[in-house]
Amino acid sequence: MKKASPILKAARWSVAAFLSVVMLCSCASNSSDSKVKVMLITGQSSKHHNWELSSALMEKYLAAVSQFEVTKVVSPAQGEDMSNFKPDFDGYDVVVLDYEGDAWTDATKSALESCVGGGGGMVSVHATNNAFGDWPGFNEMIGVGGWGGRTDDFGPKIHWFEGGMKLLQTPGSATHPAKHDFEVVTRAPEHPIMKGLPESWLHANDEIYSRLRGPAKNVTILATASADPDEIARATGNNEPMLMDIRYGKGRIFHTTLGHCNKNDDLNVKALNCVGFIVTLQRGTEWAATGAVTQAIPGDFPGSDAVSVR
Repeated sequence: MKKASPILKAARWSVAAFLSVVMLCSCASNSSDSKVKVMLITGQSSKHHNWELSSALMEKYLAAVSQFEVTKVVSPAQGEDMSNFKPDFDGYDVVVLDYEGDAWTDATKSALESCVGGGGGMVSVHATNNAFGDWPGFNEMIGVGGWGGRTDDFGPKIHWFEGGMKLLQTPGSATHPAKHDFEVVTRAPEHPIMKGLPESWLHANDEIYSRLRGPAKNVTILATASADPDEIARATGNNEPMLMDIRYGKGRIFHTTLGHCNKNDDLNVKALNCVGFIVTLQRGTEWAATGAVTQAIPGDFPGSDAVSVR
């Protein structure tokens, strides 16, 4: 075979190099211009929660982030056939769960595990951690949860003590004090979700989920809250985790225990409308999807002296 001339070789190399640069630039452009695809799953809750209202508010606040494209997926009602509930996680960057209800099929469970374990993001909001007590993969994804069969032998409790996360093997099932305003304390100030937030801020009229149990693997506590048992019933006095970073396979999970929405009190949604909840949900969702946070902290973010409600 006749060898190509040096000029022809150079020309071929130049064309190949040019095409490579074009492809790299094209990929970078598509990546920077594309939206973060968010799937919000809801549709069921216990008698204590109002999924219709909580999911509507979360959809509103997530859609307010310019780089998000939000799709809400509603499950069948409690007691109905779940066999055809098969959300297609392909093409989504993060799955936000506002769900506390009937079990999913094994195929749907496996699909979520594969999605998150393969590098997708997940966000667990408030009572979602009450769900799926008998699903090992889910419990590992959320780190710790409450109620739903999570008794003393379910796994350790976690809280913040003397500058770090501690595992507790002591007895005591999940509980929470009555709703009230409380201080949230930042524990991981350099984490992308928390970076730039105050050292502490007042969160509005919510429940301090306490004594949560689970596998407690690969958990980083981002923020805590506590209440004095001498002042409020069912308070533990411990620094309980409110915001957490959990890793599952290659995936990232943001777990927020904030965001209570009463079943029979539609007008009292201060916890969901608290700017602290809104902003950490938005930032946590972006981080779970991408590993970074680009959102600026709004001027109405609460401080330690007063709550801020939209």
